Amino acid sequence: MQPYELTLTAAAEEIAAGRLSPVELTDSALGRIEATEPAINAFVHVCADLAREQARTAEAEIAAGRYRGPLHGIPLGVKDIYDTAGIPSTSSSKVREGYVPDTDAVAVERLRSAGMVMVGKTHTHEFAYGGRTHTTRNPWDTSRIPGGSSGGSGAAVAVGSCLVGMGTDTAGSIRIPATLCGTVGLKPTHGRTSRRGVTSLSWSLDHVGPLTRNVRDAALVLDVIAGHDPLDPASVDVPVPGYAAGTTGDVRGLRIGVPTNFFFDHVHPDVEASVRAAVDVLVGVGAQTREVTIPYPDQVLAAEWGIVLPEAAAYHQEALRTKGELYRPETRMQLEVGELVLATDYIKALRVRTLIQRAWAQLFADVDVVVAPVQPFAAPVVDQMDVTWPDGTTESVDLAMVRLTSPANLTGLPSIALPTGFDAAGLPLGMQLMGRPFDEATLLDAGTAYEAAAEAVGRLAEVV
Repeated sequence: MQPYELTLTAAAEEIAAGRLSPVELTDSALGRIEATEPAINAFVHVCADLAREQARTAEAEIAAGRYRGPLHGIPLGVKDIYDTAGIPSTSSSKVREGYVPDTDAVAVERLRSAGMVMVGKTHTHEFAYGGRTHTTRNPWDTSRIPGGSSGGSGAAVAVGSCLVGMGTDTAGSIRIPATLCGTVGLKPTHGRTSRRGVTSLSWSLDHVGPLTRNVRDAALVLDVIAGHDPLDPASVDVPVPGYAAGTTGDVRGLRIGVPTNFFFDHVHPDVEASVRAAVDVLVGVGAQTREVTIPYPDQVLAAEWGIVLPEAAAYHQEALRTKGELYRPETRMQLEVGELVLATDYIKALRVRTLIQRAWAQLFADVDVVVAPVQPFAAPVVDQMDVTWPDGTTESVDLAMVRLTSPANLTGLPSIALPTGFDAAGLPLGMQLMGRPFDEATLLDAGTAYEAAAEAVGRLAEVV
């Protein structure tokens, strides 16, 4: 086994025991990048020299007895909408070509303080405004998309180019690539992690979180990035438990809500079968199931886009007027549409979101988690724009990719995406678990229990 094949948890154990050095691990990850980048193009910028310097520093610190914890010396990929001091941060857009920030985003600062080694910046759909990540390919089948907008991080983690990839999630942009690339993706509760220093798509829906190989790895990252930031207006000052230390995987008596509507409508049979089989796995280790009805299903996408469109347009208003020709055509079109949304319609969308949030809070009176598919299909081919369902309904692929993920963004509830297996073509499938506000711990317990009882989590792509 090569060092890049290790999970974060396994690599940390080897480093702590002195059997693996951060330099060896970093060199292995950089070698993996060199071998796979021509096929998948996950990175917009590889900072090999900086990574090796950080790895040497980590090695020296650990040798001197200054071990900072399980993230010390671990290779990290950072989505390109995060500010990174002294390193280009372009949001995968010509609009920000040449932009080099002076400071790190808060999440990056915390991860660097924990000793992580940044190997590069990962590609995103331009300004995180989409679900494809045009620049990048899916490592399980390079004729297919990795999902987005954190597609570079999803592909990089899936292929072993880094052990952790940071992403953001506004309408599913952590969970979509996690599922299509076969990794774990954690969207914490809105306000649990700081967004300061991260380019905004929709400030009232944006979330910051990790993509990792397994559940414990996600818990270890959340331990570091969670916490109040008084300079982020969305940040909430609530206690942060020790996620990794508190995760037991004991789900005896856990009440799992299985939706009777919305989440299993218009999904591929392989997806539904995979998710229902995963529920059976959790029941087999002590969980209980209860049917739940998802509230306001027909209003979800209307509310999501009624908020995203005007908030994104407001953020990009000046750049759209001065550098409009540099945006990708579909990004520019969405921003221009956003400028035409009436203030009264935006306010109505916010009110609908409040109704949805209250109804979901009532739903969680009877269950501890809700389980659902993340994507209605496996990774689409690059040029596929529509999908036709057995009832003759045709749906835009791009809208379909956010249909099942948007509820957790509108409600702000935590959600974790987990691999559940592969379809007949060898493409990853996945489920999401959604929980109560700031109860990531229960999701991590349920994910850990599933991971231990199944064999779907943690596989690396060979690059096809």
